[in-house]
Amino acid sequence: MREGVLSWGLVLQFTLQLFLCFSKCHGGSLGEISALMAPHISPIPSENPEPFLPVLGPSPMMPLTPLANGNVPVLSGLCKLNFSAVDTLLTITATDCWTSFAPYLANVVCCPQFDATLVTLIGQSSKDSGMLALNLTHSKQCLSDVEKILTSRGANVRLQKICSIRAANLTEASCPVISTDSFESIVDSSRLLLACRKIDHVNECCEQVCQNAISDAAQKIALNGMSSLSGGSVSGEQLSQIDDCKNIVLRWLASKLDPPSANSVLRGLANCKINKACPLVLPNITHVVQECGEVIRNQTTCCKAMEIYVSKLQEQSFITNVQALNCAAFLGMKLQKANVSKNIYNLCHINIKDFSLQATVGSQEYGCLLPSLPSDATYDRTTGVSFICDLNDNIAAPWPSPSSEYVSTCNKTTKLPAVPKATSAQKGLHNQKWKVPLFITIMSVIKMLLL
Repeated sequence: MREGVLSWGLVLQFTLQLFLCFSKCHGGSLGEISALMAPHISPIPSENPEPFLPVLGPSPMMPLTPLANGNVPVLSGLCKLNFSAVDTLLTITATDCWTSFAPYLANVVCCPQFDATLVTLIGQSSKDSGMLALNLTHSKQCLSDVEKILTSRGANVRLQKICSIRAANLTEASCPVISTDSFESIVDSSRLLLACRKIDHVNECCEQVCQNAISDAAQKIALNGMSSLSGGSVSGEQLSQIDDCKNIVLRWLASKLDPPSANSVLRGLANCKINKACPLVLPNITHVVQECGEVIRNQTTCCKAMEIYVSKLQEQSFITNVQALNCAAFLGMKLQKANVSKNIYNLCHINIKDFSLQATVGSQEYGCLLPSLPSDATYDRTTGVSFICDLNDNIAAPWPSPSSEYVSTCNKTTKLPAVPKATSAQKGLHNQKWKVPLFITIMSVIKMLLL
């Protein structure tokens, strides 16, 4: 137990030494946080923090790469999947799911990439095996080997639990078709490939060109060639089969595309799903209702209760700007149902960035929201692991109408925060004109490390 506490203490010491460097570039100001083992840095406050690239320093306990110190994983030798075909994706996944920070990037970056890598791995391996699923025994062996490879490259050792990935996820589940020959004899392969070979990451979520093609293919292989559910009742068992068959369709797609293209398609489809919901766990709202319900007697105590409530949300994870809009709408509906009729978001000046994990810049705290189309984390031997987020999403939290379910990005009147461009941001770091070091503390990470 003492060894465990000591290890976390080392991570805490390493994490606390963070700097923010702002760069004044032609296209805007961008910055970088790098992990350094410095004794103390005096904070320099900033009134208007700009979009930045938080760089998460690697834990002292984890190797930078398997080649950095000869830490090559010992695999079971029982998994026949072609790991070399997706080697680049495995490295991307390890970076996206880096050690202590994986839980905080899980919903948006880490787990979607982990899932995409597994789908592509099975798809690419089906070129030799002709099978789009593994049996349960083989699944356990292969998932264990994947985990060993990822952790050897710096990924969190609890990745399966963080992402709720089980060996059964690599099987066919209830889908009746698992061979590529059977699949292609039932499905219109050319139509499916045309729709999904390359998706529009901005418009796919609204137009659902690829998603509809996947659904049609899944229905065909689940329902013995039927292409539509209209005109007849479908049992719960059949709906479950269709859902399981979507995984088979995705694996087949991954077998027909090169791994980077397959990964791009899978991540794009995942973004459509994650931006439709709020990933945060909303605590009990009783205290807020007591102070803000019906007629608000004291605005100060109401807003204080709201501030305390929101601070609990800020301890959970990094989320996208669209997810933040959905979380605000979801919480607003819960409060309305509990007789909080006044727009307390407006009353208490709650913005969508108040729902995200907070970064302390100097003496100020700022919400760090990821763009709605989040990019992968990146690794650099000098700066560490970094990802793009924005401190400037000063969008007022939406007080929902009673009929709201979630914020749809397909509604052209919805005001969404600007999406930082990963490529220009990263290039900007190499053309900075000046730097101002600022002390940064990710409050929720510190709390986790102290537990």
